[in-house]
Amino acid sequence: MANGGGGRRGGHGDELVFLALGGLGEIGMNVYLYGVGPPDDRKWLMVDLGITFPHDLEPGVDVVLPDVRFIAEQAPNLVGIVITHAHEDHIGAVIDMWPRLKAPIYATPFTAGMLKSKISEFAGKVKLPINVVPVGGKFQAGPFAVEMVTLSHSIPEPSGLLIETRHGRVFHTGDWKLDQAPLVGAPADEKRLQEIGEAGVDALICDSTNAFRDGHSPSETEVSASILNIIKGARKRVAVTTFASNVARVRAVADAAIATGRQLVVAGRSMHRVIEVAKDTGYLPQSFRYLDQDQFGYIEREDLLLLCTGSQGEPRAAMARIAEGEHPHIEMVGGDLVIFSSRTIPGNEKAVSRIQNALARIGVDIITGDEKLVHVTGHPRRDELRQMYGWLKPRVVIPMHGEARHLRENARLAREAGVKQVHILIDGEVVKLAPGQSAVVDEAPVGRLYRDGRLIVPSGEGPVRERRKLSFVGIVVVSLVLSRRGETLAEPQVVLDGVPKDTADGESMEEVVLTAVEGTLRSIPPARRRDVGMVEEAVRRSVRNTIDNAWGKKPIVKVMASVVEGK
Repeated sequence: MANGGGGRRGGHGDELVFLALGGLGEIGMNVYLYGVGPPDDRKWLMVDLGITFPHDLEPGVDVVLPDVRFIAEQAPNLVGIVITHAHEDHIGAVIDMWPRLKAPIYATPFTAGMLKSKISEFAGKVKLPINVVPVGGKFQAGPFAVEMVTLSHSIPEPSGLLIETRHGRVFHTGDWKLDQAPLVGAPADEKRLQEIGEAGVDALICDSTNAFRDGHSPSETEVSASILNIIKGARKRVAVTTFASNVARVRAVADAAIATGRQLVVAGRSMHRVIEVAKDTGYLPQSFRYLDQDQFGYIEREDLLLLCTGSQGEPRAAMARIAEGEHPHIEMVGGDLVIFSSRTIPGNEKAVSRIQNALARIGVDIITGDEKLVHVTGHPRRDELRQMYGWLKPRVVIPMHGEARHLRENARLAREAGVKQVHILIDGEVVKLAPGQSAVVDEAPVGRLYRDGRLIVPSGEGPVRERRKLSFVGIVVVSLVLSRRGETLAEPQVVLDGVPKDTADGESMEEVVLTAVEGTLRSIPPARRRDVGMVEEAVRRSVRNTIDNAWGKKPIVKVMASVVEGK
């Protein structure tokens, strides 16, 4: 039986295993574990610790976090947490989850800078042991020798990980693509990848996000040229909204501002933070200059280029507030142009569409990746996946980072490339990678937690589940005042929220509820009304059924009975 896991399916030898606590069958919340040793005494290495974002059925949730109880219960055996790059779905849960894990953190300079920037928002209340590893550097964490191999992505310093153990070698890609002209940072180290393949790779854990897309991903340099041409042709204001972390896109927009003689204005706290970290780590020059949002109104329309957050429809980000006319400093009007230089993350389609329609209603022109080359993926297309399989020639492949259909398609490509052992896993399945034949041997508990304001709450029975129900059926609160002898000392009071005001016959729903409450109280003999709990439950059931008969839905009903001394 694996530490904290379920029933074991295979033998009990010393082995190298892999499992995911998030990131398989979903895009986001990446958390992966590698274990070395016998099931009852393994040392673990964690790769990434990310978040995902809530959907419509998770009302009020700020972000979704992985349930890490499996590894938290054996935290002394966790020798390190390696962060492949600084996107939120790989780094966003570190601050919340680290107190339960207390393991050293390893990251390259830009990634470490982004994490430290997030920590700075806590005014010194959070301190993490961050070990800065040079780009392409190596380190030892317990039984794991790790090399951070340079790849390309939509953020500086994405690293694939060569993980060497006494049982074999694993290559964990992280998020990647093959871009020989990434505009910012070094291109993927193709020579090193080929060397790793020649030395032998037991298992490849590989990004699957773009497994359905043919060909090879365009370059960031091509996107930069396209954005420049679009801005050259614009007559009024131009706003570009993109992922704040895409430093190459930030540089492309800044270069376009210089080339077209426009003033660059930056709006959005996360955009400011990324720019400063990029300057500190050399990915943007120290001379990089821009104006803050409060300068927007002083610049002529044809001379202004705005770079802002909100490409995913986030309700409090700059673009959402601009679209709704609620931004204190920035206004877009008819004839202005907004470029959505990003891909819409699955689940955000409605929010993005709402913002784009709000902009269209005021006459703003909109360009997205559907019309022009204004965004390029950070993930490998099919030809790049085939290239990776050809270089590394792994014995085992496990597709990761994708929904179920992406994993299956990546698995199919791996088999076509000659890989004999391919496993399509779900979160929590423990697979033995080496020695010998790979196989699923165990399972571990997995799940989701919610950051709800300042609190971390469960995703099952908890406040979010209750809010979800409230959003569908509303709530009725009934207040009763009884004497100790069960007498009614005041008229019942009711409050209805989220419930229709009138029935189909035009009768007040409040009066319908009061009639039901009074009828229920009359039906209970005074002597039995001394049982306050029984009275509350009887009234609750009566009100719920009465509204169901009138409305066709059963609301949440709360009954509060106060017991006081009678006259």
